[in-house]
Amino acid sequence: MLSSSFEKPVRVWVGLGFPRQLNTVADAYQFAVDWCGNSPEQKAAIRACKAALAGDVDSETARGIFVAFARKKDILVEDEPMPFGSGRASPRHV
Repeated sequence: MLSSSFEKPVRVWVGLGFPRQLNTVADAYQFAVDWCGNSPEQKAAIRACKAALAGDVDSETARGIFVAFARKKDILVEDEPMPFGSGRASPRHV
């Protein structure tokens, strides 16, 4: 199994709003497997990461699908900072 690094790491919110950086396909795969849930986006992220680990797709394809999963679950740390006064008090709100 290959564990390719992403060109740009993916950052996700974990726990009580702490960011976690995922640098490789293996990191993203483990995160998606450990995530509590069973959504179609999560399943797609797991399949894409498995395919990348097997060398069937490139790591950036898996990254894109993982990012879509993280965005859908509202755990993706977006690159641009939140503007002051945006109404969002913390990184994670539920």
